[in-house]
Amino acid sequence: MPAAAPRSICLLRLSALGDVTHVLPLVHTLRDAWPGLELAWVIGRAEHRLLEGLPGVRFVEYDKRSGLAGMRAVRRALGRRFDALLQLQLSARANLLSAFIPARRRIGYDRPRSKEGHGLVVRERIPARAGQHVLDAMLSFCEPLGLVPGAVRWELPVPAEAHAWAHAQWPQDGRRTLMISPCSSHRLRNWRAERYAALASHAQAQGWRVVLCGGRSALERETGDAILAAMPARAAVIDLIGKDTLKQLPALLARADLLVSPDSGPMHIANAMGTRVLGLHAATDPNRSGPYSDRRFCVDRYDDAARRYRGRPAAALPWGTKIEVEGVMDLVTVADAIAAFERFRALCG
Repeated sequence: MPAAAPRSICLLRLSALGDVTHVLPLVHTLRDAWPGLELAWVIGRAEHRLLEGLPGVRFVEYDKRSGLAGMRAVRRALGRRFDALLQLQLSARANLLSAFIPARRRIGYDRPRSKEGHGLVVRERIPARAGQHVLDAMLSFCEPLGLVPGAVRWELPVPAEAHAWAHAQWPQDGRRTLMISPCSSHRLRNWRAERYAALASHAQAQGWRVVLCGGRSALERETGDAILAAMPARAAVIDLIGKDTLKQLPALLARADLLVSPDSGPMHIANAMGTRVLGLHAATDPNRSGPYSDRRFCVDRYDDAARRYRGRPAAALPWGTKIEVEGVMDLVTVADAIAAFERFRALCG
């Protein structure tokens, strides 16, 4: 154990579901190095529901609607000064909230990635590395503490009853399962319903089971209905949109052989559960925010989007640039997605 081992660390990462999933390897690295570490995590409400039960972590929720009163409540709930704060979020709200967390060391992002006043609330920084995946950037927060990043592992806390619910949704009959999670929380990242339907129909023709999943929002229900309406064999689709909880979602994703999704929380949760992902990318760069473990089955039209909507190749854009404009996801064709699906079949059976 390093001589200067901290006794307490606070993590600040409020959202979103995919990003808090990317923090888990950092948590495990810290816990492995210092088993007696007191570890607190200031987090959003939905993200807490996903991660509730993570061993060795005390969660403190911050409701984004609560403003300064909620920030003062977080300070009271934490109840102590930490040896280190790891400021894992760059938003103006998170930067302000960090000022309410007392800590001897305040570690944040490097200068090239800093924004919205981040440099005002941190005193130490992670190494500046170009071209990092979001997960690698978060994992590098252990380096100022004297740790070398360990093996990447997630170990999402999924209760046995969630797995039991997921296993009850369709039989274990040897058929491959294509799961479609059609919506991101960012509308402009979403693909057209009729294109999902064409891919799903192709999978059905190869003998695959098709399952729809998603949350309870009106957009997700409308998108699911539009997918079903465009499918000749819609009666064979298992429609689970709005029927699972955040605790059941990882177990459900784990049952799929392949998940189709835009850049979204379910994409990263599925990856964490060991499920391969056919990611649909044009608005965002899969090298930065695609499924971390395996991007072989992603459709990557990000460079095409950069050239069409930004007038230059993706390599000339600042790392992490999002191209969230109307029509950008139309660059991802049905043929692209079917080709990715067939790559999976050729490589994974």
